Amino acid sequence: MTERLSAPRARQHPQARTHHGDTFMDPYEWLRNKESEEVISHLTAENAFTEQETAHLEPLRETIFQEIKSRTQESDLSVPTRKGQWWYYGRTVEGQQYGIQCRAPLSSVDDWTPPVLSPDAEVPGEQILFDGNAEAEGHEFFSLGSFDISRDGTRMLWATDVTGDERYTIRVRDLVSGETFADVIEGTAGGAELTPDGLGIIYTTVDEAWRPDTVWLHTIGGDVTAPTRLFHQPDERFWVGAGFCRSDRYLMIGQSSSITSEVLLLDSTDLLAEPRIVWPQVEGVEYSVDHAVIEGEDVLFIVHNDGALDFELVRVAAADPRGERTVVMPHTPGTRILDVDCFRDFTIVEYRREGLARMAKLDHATGSVDEVSFDEPLFAVGVSGNSEWAPQLIRFGYASFVTPGSVFDWNPVTDEKFLRKQQPVLGGYDPADYGQSRVWARAADGTEVPVSLVWKRSFGEPGATPRPVHLYGYGSYEHSIDPGFSSMRLSALDRGVIFAVAHVRGGGEMGRAWYEDGKLMAKKNTFTDFIAAGTHLVESGVTTPDRMVAEGGSAGGLLMGAVANLAPELFAGVLASVPFVDALTTILDPSLPLTVIEWDEWGDPLHNADVYEYMKSYTPYENVADGVAYPRILAVTSLNDTRVYYVEPAKWVARLRDVGADVLLKCEMVAGHGGVTGRYNSWRERAYELAWMFDVLGVAGASADAGGVGAGSADAGGVE
Repeated sequence: MTERLSAPRARQHPQARTHHGDTFMDPYEWLRNKESEEVISHLTAENAFTEQETAHLEPLRETIFQEIKSRTQESDLSVPTRKGQWWYYGRTVEGQQYGIQCRAPLSSVDDWTPPVLSPDAEVPGEQILFDGNAEAEGHEFFSLGSFDISRDGTRMLWATDVTGDERYTIRVRDLVSGETFADVIEGTAGGAELTPDGLGIIYTTVDEAWRPDTVWLHTIGGDVTAPTRLFHQPDERFWVGAGFCRSDRYLMIGQSSSITSEVLLLDSTDLLAEPRIVWPQVEGVEYSVDHAVIEGEDVLFIVHNDGALDFELVRVAAADPRGERTVVMPHTPGTRILDVDCFRDFTIVEYRREGLARMAKLDHATGSVDEVSFDEPLFAVGVSGNSEWAPQLIRFGYASFVTPGSVFDWNPVTDEKFLRKQQPVLGGYDPADYGQSRVWARAADGTEVPVSLVWKRSFGEPGATPRPVHLYGYGSYEHSIDPGFSSMRLSALDRGVIFAVAHVRGGGEMGRAWYEDGKLMAKKNTFTDFIAAGTHLVESGVTTPDRMVAEGGSAGGLLMGAVANLAPELFAGVLASVPFVDALTTILDPSLPLTVIEWDEWGDPLHNADVYEYMKSYTPYENVADGVAYPRILAVTSLNDTRVYYVEPAKWVARLRDVGADVLLKCEMVAGHGGVTGRYNSWRERAYELAWMFDVLGVAGASADAGGVGAGSADAGGVE
């Protein structure tokens, strides 16, 4: 009989961290040394212990994996997208981890209706452009980053990451001859693309803190060691990116911090010219730009917050962007304007109102703005897959908590919507079997916090009798958790679990003020809002504390750590993915990736004693306390994560174990911030987490409708 492992206990080697007259003795900072054999040995021991402690869940994990797999149409195709003379689409093949990128020729130049493709039928003229399965051979980790086709369809660019550190290697292929060019550009950031003529590559690189800071132009066939530098930003607060507008008129170079942005233009026919600033940088002013042509004049549509908290949309002359502004959509409190997508005859405006994403058409000829309507009370919508400058139809994606991800083409002239595809549903999935609603929890300061609920109707309506609840939260960077369908979530719903999202402050669901009230010196509102949401679900009879699990990842993982300290009695378990739980240590070190730009989000504890004191009062690692009955905790991380270092959850788990918490650490040894790659690997990873969650909730049995629910080949939006 194999001897059972004891929980790993990291050795304590206290290191003093002194700032603003305060000294914190950190016993586990030594775990930061990724090259240390002792550190790797400790992480390996954590994995072994976690596997031992969850071994009894292996049958359940396999059951859940098979449920996910059985709901999925494994061999499938995406809806073709038109670009130039081709329809582009992706394939998935049963048994293969990664997608395959393909194209087929248009039937005619007037062909705007995408062909209906079947995975079992041959596609006339199909060309396989990129097979991720072949490219991934020999690599434990594989991620396709940039993928671009030249306007004339003759060249293809792709960029891959095989370690998880989000640093990509760019290659280019001639699609006529099939030759792969000798040009190989390594160590780039994401977002590379071909120039409109297909002869060059625009890409960015990073500084020592892994901040994208420089935009380059490489001429294909030239010396990859001597590219042309188009722009460099030395200020550590700003990240840089670049891309061509849809009209191909300009290369737009954007530089932004969390609160300030600036856009520069380069004429695409003269990329070696000096970039032209649209609006000079002003602290606290954010703006984004797109190009259109109205009555023969080049104009810029600009979304900005200069004196407009929820942003305003204006139009300016491209030749004189700092001149007269024409207000197109005025600032309206509560309507957060997000973005514009310009086409030849109209512009699509995306915004958020009453906690939901919206889209509208701005007619260039009349100036009218007409919103596109939808029937469901909760939904997510967004334009995507529109590369043509003068399209007859606009492609958008739509989903809700109960409606599988759907692809529509919309006629902006007639307002007709054409459903091109909805996530295939295997096993007879019926949206009517599931309910979705929004309730409101009252925070300590009186703020009403929206909470979305999803459930299976056969178990009764929420509140009829206490049910197990899976409560998810994020609450940072103005990121909104929109209603989205998830095939993997059905394994929980079909066991009677209610899925809930707490739309806490710090997110963007309720406008810019909602975000401002959950950052910097108001960050604790994020945590107390989540606690208010959980408390509301208990007090309204939806659940009980012993039947509720909380989940969050990255900055949402910080939320999980803070909530575990503040209200451990409210939850039976906490699932924290790549959790930002040692935030103060990280934000104090400007040499680390993200730190300097993060000062706009969290404050600058290095130079401001008040910020230091405030952050230290809530950061999870420093606030783990003796004598607290913590809920069961599972922390999931990755060794090669460059956004939230593995050391943060490793230190947090070690400290929690010091105070007797039931805590497990699972560290992927070859992965990054997004975890494992490959769809089957991802399904198994989620099955692992769900099995742990079901065990905590006491619903670790077979699905109530075993095999009787369905979902599609890919989840559309939302969280699991």
